[in-house]
Amino acid sequence: MISSNDFKNGMAIEYDGELLEIIYFQHVKPGKGGAFVRTKLKNLLTGAIFEKTFRAGEKIEQAILETRKMQYLYKDEHYIFMDNLTFEQFSLDEKQIGDKKYFLKENMEATLVFYKGNAISIELPTFIEAKVVKTEPGIKGDTVSSSFKPAEIETGAKVQVPLFIENGDIIKVDTRTGEYITRV
Repeated sequence: MISSNDFKNGMAIEYDGELLEIIYFQHVKPGKGGAFVRTKLKNLLTGAIFEKTFRAGEKIEQAILETRKMQYLYKDEHYIFMDNLTFEQFSLDEKQIGDKKYFLKENMEATLVFYKGNAISIELPTFIEAKVVKTEPGIKGDTVSSSFKPAEIETGAKVQVPLFIENGDIIKVDTRTGEYITRV
């Protein structure tokens, strides 16, 4: 049990039988009445985001999440991952992966998040390198500029890239925002 006074961004809690992550919190001390903690919470199983207010000092159950490095193998009906130490395989469905599916490459290493022995979500490396498979040709003589064009990378993600990027180029992409970083 933890106090609502000890909340931190990214902390996982159990409340009303739900597994929640604290996205944002704010301690509020009004001039009249008791202090309280205003939070923005994300349900880790459904992805729903909502706001909730707790009394200052209210006791909440802290959820213990375990993370393990895994290798992404392939996708059939589910996304299949393998523990590199035990060779045990785990599967996540498309809802658990979410938009991160657009940055998954076979054999890449990712971190699976477990709660009570069950895989519930995935954390990708911050950057990936991927090949551009489809983009419009650039304009001859165009160098680095602030102009961008759409491109599709080998994982299926759509990324805005500078005009000089061509089909077959390898680029570095930020998996958190989906933004182009640099040509490799």
